[in-house]
Parts: sequence; structure tokens; C-alpha cells
Amino acid sequence: MAVFVLDNQGKALMPCTEKRARLLLARGRARVHRLVPMVIRLVDRLADSCEFQPVRLKLDPGSKGTGLTLVRDAEFNDCRTNEVQRGAVVLNLMELMHRGRLISEALTARRQMRQRRRGNLRYRAPRFLNRGTHQAGWLPPSLKHRVDTCMAWVRRIQSWAPVRAISCELMRFDMQALQCPEISGLEYQQGTLFGYELREYLLEKWGRQCAYCDAKDVRLQIEHIHPKALGGSDRASNLTLACPRCNQKKGARSVEEFLSKDKQRLARVMVQAKKPLRDAAAVNATRWALTDALATTGLPVELASGGRTKFNRCTLSVPKSHALDAACVGQVDFVKSWSRPTLTIKAMGRGSYQRTRLNKFGFPRGYLMRSKRVHGFGTGDMVRAEVPTGVNAGVHTGRLAVRASGSFNIQSYRNGITGLTQGISHKNCRIIQRSDGHGYFFNRAVYTRREQAGFGAPDGLEPTLPFQSKIA
Repeated sequence: MAVFVLDNQGKALMPCTEKRARLLLARGRARVHRLVPMVIRLVDRLADSCEFQPVRLKLDPGSKGTGLTLVRDAEFNDCRTNEVQRGAVVLNLMELMHRGRLISEALTARRQMRQRRRGNLRYRAPRFLNRGTHQAGWLPPSLKHRVDTCMAWVRRIQSWAPVRAISCELMRFDMQALQCPEISGLEYQQGTLFGYELREYLLEKWGRQCAYCDAKDVRLQIEHIHPKALGGSDRASNLTLACPRCNQKKGARSVEEFLSKDKQRLARVMVQAKKPLRDAAAVNATRWALTDALATTGLPVELASGGRTKFNRCTLSVPKSHALDAACVGQVDFVKSWSRPTLTIKAMGRGSYQRTRLNKFGFPRGYLMRSKRVHGFGTGDMVRAEVPTGVNAGVHTGRLAVRASGSFNIQSYRNGITGLTQGISHKNCRIIQRSDGHGYFFNRAVYTRREQAGFGAPDGLEPTLPFQSKIA
């Protein structure tokens, strides 16, 4: 993963490799500006004396996560065809995980408790016409969070790297066509990219595995739950994914007959088939809001369809992930240096203004601390704790959870396992990086030749902290 570089006045320079960053730090020519993502600041260099290459930021927006990829635009002439090939050299891979569903659930719980208190427990005079109208372009808080979080990271990356252009996938799910493909006016789907939007929707809906045997990392086929030979339609609610073996074994039989001996799987398939298009609706609602927000950066914004992204990924044999999808957004003829760790950024929030715990009836059952900081530490801070003696003796590095007593908990990642260490005294903790509302960990994927050939990346990637051997 490339390291962001700033000059001695805080202006962005071209990113460098981890090896070069270590050399600059060891020779005293740079200082650590930020740990995760790694940003260093040079002490003997100005931006005016440096040369820059064309750097582009690419986004792959999604309902639950958004891929962010920083690439360097590259071109070369093909000697055989004498054509200019345009591609991207990957510098950084990042995946931003949203918390829109948590926001929606919190608002729902608060609304239910408020209605319970006002409706059954005490009299309140009725109110009418006391709600203001929404302005044009208004979005619910759960959807607005997706746009605001993406823009916050776009501005951060702009301050760390000399970004000159932005490419964004303009994903559009045709809700009416997904529900009823028999409608007229579907000619726009014909051509090289025919069916890519529908296939991508089915892959996300069914978890990229066979619906009948849960097989992964195989070539999945689109299969009709209720076969067309028995009057089934091509609507999305009647389509699923199956491996070639299950698809051939099921044949023209109904799903009830095929899964007659597995009632639990039959019920799960039928429930999943009727799953609402909530994620597709969220993407549709925020796509233009994110596009308008990106235009405010003043940089050229390139828009591309989701079908083009998947077409590029399949043609270039790049594994599936949000970050790598972002690298394939737009017009690209090749993608280089994509086999690198992906920084996963999970939106954790900055705490709650509510300082009272409520029971299921909406009445207070406990009170939280008035202050969110204890002995200078706050929940979400990344710390390094050196415990000399006791049960927790050793060095612990991770995300902090504070308590009023001064005995903290540290969540860390070791050997692919999430560990929780309790009872760490504040006297043994040292802050590495202040909380900014996000949690960080790396997916260090080591792709083999088989995976680089397009057979997918391995599951269960090991999450670790950057430069863990140096921190711990």
C-alpha cells in the first residue's frame, strides 16, 4: 500500500512506497503525520520543487460499502494495433463500510419509544400541521450518511494526494425492469453489456453462492426458481444463482419438488426470493446526490455504468471486491499492481448525545457518563498499552473503549482473530491516533496465480494493523 506524503507546509505530494517511507523516517527526513492511513510529512521539501503524475480517485458506491481506489493514469501505444491503451496503476485500495442501517434502526427505536410515552402513558394535546416541509433534494439521515461519509473521505484523500480527476460508478437499478422484464423499452440493455446489471444484482442478493448447496468460488448460473417450462417468468424475484451441478440436477422441476427433503432450505430460498429491493433503492436514491457532491470539488468527474465496471473486471480477470471494482470504473484497458492490501474503513460513529439508557417501555434504566473522555482518553482512540505485570502482562495495540473507573478495554486483531482485552489501566496506555469516528484494519490478501487469472480472492482474509511489527 502506498504511503501518502506531504511537504513541510502540509501540501500533498506524490505517494511513495512503504520501503521508501521507512528510509525517510529512519534518516530523519520525514515525520509521521498520521498512522492509519499512513501519512508522512517531509521536513526538507516543498511542493513547488516536485513533479506530479496524473492521479485519479475512483469510487464504487454501494448500499453497505463504497470502494475507494487511488490510481495513477497510464497510457502506452500498442505496437500491434498502433492504438493508445489507457489504464490505471493502483496506488491504494480502500473499502468504506457505512452504518446507514444502524442509523435507521436507531431512529426507529427512538420513534417507537417516543410514541409509547406520548400515546399511552400521559395525555398530550393533539398537534397538527407542525411539521416543516422537506426541501428539494432532501434525503433521510441513513441515506445522507452515505453521501456525507464518501465526501468526507474524498476531501481527506484530496488533502493527502495530488488528485487531478475523479471517476464514479453511476449505478442504476431499473426497479420496474427488475420486477417485470416483459415491459417494453428494454432495448438499451442489448449489446456488449447486456445483462450485467441484472447479474450483479443477483450476485449481491444471493451472497455470491449457490442457493441450493452454498457452493462458493465456482461459476454460478442464473436459474429460475419456478421453471419457465411450468409457466415461470424472467422477473428478478423468480431468479436465483445455482452451480452447474445443482442447475442440471434441478432441471425443469419446481423448487418445492427439488427441495422436498430439505424444508429449511426451501423456506430460506422462498424468503430470500421475496426480499425487498431495499439496497437497490438506496443506491438509486443517492447516486445523483453523490454525483452533485463530487462536482463541488472542482475536479473533472467521469461517470460510468455498473455494467461497464463489471465488463472491465471480467475482461481484465480482476477478483471481485468493492475496492477492485472501483479500480475498474470508467474506460480502462488494463489495471496494474492491484494485488495489494485493502484498507477497510468502518464507520463507527462518534458516540451518542443520549446519556440515558432506556428499557423496552421507554423509561430510564441507567445513566451514562456526562463526559465522553476519561483521563484524556476516548472510545475509539487507537492506543498502545504496555502492561508490566498481571494477567494482561504484555503489549496490546488496538481500539479503546473507556470506562469511568479508568479500567479500559482494548479490541485488537492478532493472527486473524479479533481479541478483547479487559481491565487495562489508563496509566499503561499511550495514544497512537485519536478517534475520528472510524475503525481501521487491513485485508492482507496474497493472491496466487489462480486468483490473478480471475477465479476470485480467498475468503477469510486476515485483518491486521498496518506496521504491526513496528507498533507492537
